[in-house]
Amino acid sequence: MEFDVFLCHNGQDKPEVKEIAETLKQQGLRPWLDEWQLQPGLPWQRELEKQIQNIKSAAVFVGGSGIGPWQQRSIEAYLRRFVKQGCPVIPVLLPNAPEQPELPLFLEGMTWVDFRRLSPKPMERLIWGITGIKPRSPLQSQTFTFETFTVNPNGKASQPESRTARYYSEDLSKGITLEMVAIPGGTFLMGTKDEEIERLVKKFNWEGFRRERPQHEVTVPHFFMGKYPITQAQWKAIASRTDLKVKQDLDLKPAYFKDRPDSDRRPVEQVNWYDAIEFCARLSKLTVREYRLPSEAEWEYACRAGTTTPFYFGETITGELANYNASNTYADEPNGEYQNETTPVGQFPPNAFGLYDMHGNVREWCADTWHDNYDGAPTDGSAWIENGNDNRSPLRGGSWSYNPTYCRSAIRYDYYFRRVNRINNYGFRLVCIFGRTL
Repeated sequence: MEFDVFLCHNGQDKPEVKEIAETLKQQGLRPWLDEWQLQPGLPWQRELEKQIQNIKSAAVFVGGSGIGPWQQRSIEAYLRRFVKQGCPVIPVLLPNAPEQPELPLFLEGMTWVDFRRLSPKPMERLIWGITGIKPRSPLQSQTFTFETFTVNPNGKASQPESRTARYYSEDLSKGITLEMVAIPGGTFLMGTKDEEIERLVKKFNWEGFRRERPQHEVTVPHFFMGKYPITQAQWKAIASRTDLKVKQDLDLKPAYFKDRPDSDRRPVEQVNWYDAIEFCARLSKLTVREYRLPSEAEWEYACRAGTTTPFYFGETITGELANYNASNTYADEPNGEYQNETTPVGQFPPNAFGLYDMHGNVREWCADTWHDNYDGAPTDGSAWIENGNDNRSPLRGGSWSYNPTYCRSAIRYDYYFRRVNRINNYGFRLVCIFGRTL
């Protein structure tokens, strides 16, 4: 196994160094920490000698107690070798380090990472030293204007309503950008009322609707969410960055609908949950920001955008408003056209938050493990990880191939589908937590 950085520290500084190590792990890096990697009962020097060959860089931490004996022996035995081989060896001053710290002689003259001061951001600089990837400049918030519609049960659309939302744009490479829309925090009722569930079960003879109960109140903090599902162009921009690889390789062109003239603007599909997690990890590593899959609560809250109706368009949906199997109807709307494939993102009207394609086009992976209903679900908007089936995760939003009933805001999928499955209507979109930068 390869490690990105050897954390060389005084034992008295363990709590601070361990916290930094946890942050590095969250950003997709693999730090080497003695208590994580050295098996008790074996000679530490022998074990470290075997593992040191697979470490790419080192960070030497200096705190209030200076360089410790074990730390000094590691420096003498291994880190001089790193310097001779041209591997980065980064002096890191912890918050309690003295103003004039004593550094090992071979580190004198090297640029420090200084956790005693907040500016420049020390964690960003440490990751830059480890990876060679320079931190991005601060994001600039912008606004965009769009129109929303509602429909009655007959499918008749209202007059358009003009709205404005805030977003930022992340440059992925060569003019390919990722637009992330600000989602205001709030409280909503997640799931479906019992009487509506019973009506759906009776009408469609499918017990799966009971997965949407019990309806419960959830409070969701402010976050950013992808304006669209991840497109094939965005996927390729990150999947091609093998230098950012965290756990697995990624297929550059996994989509079934990849040979269309407009395929770059179509959502990527045939990606499984682990593919999506790797994409998030690589993007987090590139940007030094936390990108991840949404929790089920975040996804449904963002989809509803303040509505309580089955769809964010209202009591029903039409083929002019989303890409799904519109040859079937939900309420009293006329039959529409069945596209029978994905469509470019942003082709249909957004919801009141400015998010596109939340109904139909592709189903979207969530971060949670699978639970058969909402009994015991978190009420703070977080992903529900505990006591679930970690071979499966929820899929939300319906797809190009699904009937309207299975594209509702509250619909939950897992059925027999597993995290490892790659299907031509499986996609995803991203979440980024506002202000959570390193």
